[in-house]
Amino acid sequence: MTKLFFALLLIAGSITAQAGNPENGTPYKVKTDESAIAWTGHKVTGQHNGTIAIKDGSLNINDGILSGGSFTIDMTTISALDQQGEGKTKLEGHLKSDDFFGVATYPTSTLKITKATAKGNGQYNITADLTIKGITNPVTFDASVKTVSNQVTATADIKVDRTLYNVRYGSGKFFDNLGDKAIYDEFDLNIKLVATSK
Repeated sequence: MTKLFFALLLIAGSITAQAGNPENGTPYKVKTDESAIAWTGHKVTGQHNGTIAIKDGSLNINDGILSGGSFTIDMTTISALDQQGEGKTKLEGHLKSDDFFGVATYPTSTLKITKATAKGNGQYNITADLTIKGITNPVTFDASVKTVSNQVTATADIKVDRTLYNVRYGSGKFFDNLGDKAIYDEFDLNIKLVATSK
């Protein structure tokens, strides 16, 4: 009886470890041509918005449940959709400069899922490590994941505090008397990933 009890404990512990392992499951490769990130930055006088391309990535699915994954963001593709002509060129150049994301030095950012908690009906609470400009911080957000045949579609909205990644330009935390030139610290990312089994 005692041996059976300990055997059950070992089995239960093994199952728990596998369920919590973000690398567990079947890898689904992200289709970069169907996946994208939309960004919105806010300032006192309004906002700007645009897109960033996804370079590569994968999602892990275990018995139909998201168990982990990661993807790489190509920061050199930052684009502004609310501007045209010279204004567009100037804004995109500024975002890529060292004032903001310094893409010459840091051409990519990454997000790696460390924990995925299923809430039912394809809804998840996600904890992940987000790396921007070589600095990694944890982020927590809700995500929706839909699996049909061999394809997975995942969507999520994430708020990011840029100052945690040494992006301080126009931040009231670090500069005084900015007035209407102040840029809010948080920006929004709307992420859509489409992935298929390898």
